[in-house]
Amino acid sequence: MHIGTFVPSTQAIANSTVLSAIVGILPLVAFFIMLGVFKMKTHWCALGSLLIALVIAILGFQMPTMMAMNSVLFGIAFGIMPILYIVISAVWLYNLTVDSGRDHDVRAVFSAVGKGDMRIQALLLGFSFCGLLEGLAGFGAPVAIVAAMLVSLGISPIKAALVTMVGNAINVGFGAMAIPITTAGKIGGVTGGAVANTASSITPWIIVLVPFLLLFILDGIRGVRQLWYIGLLQGLVTALGHFVAAHFVSYELTAVFASLLGFAVVAGGLVVLNPTTPQEWRSEVSDEEVPSAKRITLALMPYWLVVIIFSIAKLWTLGINVPQTLAKTTIAVQWPGLYGSLLTSTGEPSSAAILSIQTLASPGTMIVLTALIVSAAYAVASTPRFKFSFTRGIAVLFHTIYTLRWSLATIALVMALAYVMNFSGQTAAIGAALAGTGAAFAFLSPILGWIGTAVTGSATSANALFASLQSTAAAGANLDPHILLAANSIGGGIGKIVSPQNLAIAATAIAKPGSEAEILRKAAPFSGGLLLVLCLLTFLATQGVIPIVQ
Repeated sequence: MHIGTFVPSTQAIANSTVLSAIVGILPLVAFFIMLGVFKMKTHWCALGSLLIALVIAILGFQMPTMMAMNSVLFGIAFGIMPILYIVISAVWLYNLTVDSGRDHDVRAVFSAVGKGDMRIQALLLGFSFCGLLEGLAGFGAPVAIVAAMLVSLGISPIKAALVTMVGNAINVGFGAMAIPITTAGKIGGVTGGAVANTASSITPWIIVLVPFLLLFILDGIRGVRQLWYIGLLQGLVTALGHFVAAHFVSYELTAVFASLLGFAVVAGGLVVLNPTTPQEWRSEVSDEEVPSAKRITLALMPYWLVVIIFSIAKLWTLGINVPQTLAKTTIAVQWPGLYGSLLTSTGEPSSAAILSIQTLASPGTMIVLTALIVSAAYAVASTPRFKFSFTRGIAVLFHTIYTLRWSLATIALVMALAYVMNFSGQTAAIGAALAGTGAAFAFLSPILGWIGTAVTGSATSANALFASLQSTAAAGANLDPHILLAANSIGGGIGKIVSPQNLAIAATAIAKPGSEAEILRKAAPFSGGLLLVLCLLTFLATQGVIPIVQ
């Protein structure tokens, strides 16, 4: 190793992978203890964990001090673009509906579609609509938008956050046009399509459970007992959509196709189904409050317009290849002091030290465009009841940034923590220790993806970290690499439920900053339970018990 360069080692502590993993996971353990046990404010938890990670990186993993500090700056920069950009724009878009007074009409629309039952409305939004946005956008936008929408429908804030996070998890691997799956294939040495086919042979087993979990979160056993047939319909149709889209349509559209199908079938089924709805879950609107077609169109404009804009940006290739054109505006920054100094085990400059700044291709830009159009439309359609102006729409943006200030700081610190752990080798050491378990790794494989996303907040990052390791471990244990790569991707989505970044985004969206500890405490059992189910499914798949259709 040359002076001024650094190669992360998975045996940095006493030449032991196990010891290195135990020391490497301490910052994450500290974060959850500070948050869950001591109830500290999230930004202090993130800062404390970051300091612990820096000490371990410098003293334990022998990372040069300046490089460790530079990793903090890199993480903050990544936190700003794209994460904070997306969170701010998504919350701004939602706030336009509230500030204009049109959120009442949104509630009226979903009350009609969901037969006046807020639990059904939460199923449609928290699972199907959230999955649609995840498939198109990802990067935290679905949680930010949908959690806020659920609160506006009358769902209690903490339940709104839980429903959104648990409902979103299974689609994360196929998020943002299946970037995590594509990344897993590319780094794992197989095709993205093959990983997607394998993943979509496993996800249906979990998908059928999700609506029941959401009903339980909302209304306990009573909710499951009264609405089980609607949950079953949504689960079965969405599960079928996952399999069909990945195998026969386009694996990049898996989450989009499956979620749209689930929404359409359940909404159609409710025309003839008549659920039993307790009084406290009714969202009936009096006849004089039923909005006109014009009001409905305007109230839902932020949501149907964002889907149209994302669809054009991600899918339009007729005449002009829009995705390709937008992608050309992405700026790749070889981070000074890291790129060329941070090396891989083969001595090559690590591509992880390149910051990719999406400009026009960023989901944030697409949401900003939507918000500007909505502001203009609301200004033109301004009435005494829905008084609005374009300048007021811009003012809402600045007010949004101000109210989010502590949450934004938290997210930036969490991303700094993630990159210090990644670049120093702490996260890789955790992965290497798990991969060293031999044949038992078939069961433990999803835990890698879970940890990777819990640390970084991104299933794409988790796959970038561990895909190669999953393939290597598969070869050593004589297992199918496609199954382990799929498990890493699905596990990443489940890990996102407890990711500090996701917790901060959810707490921000429901307008309850500081509620991260409560959300974590209630979300962790669902994340842990789903991870256990996935571990079992992965093991059964490697044994041929669960058929994998390629």
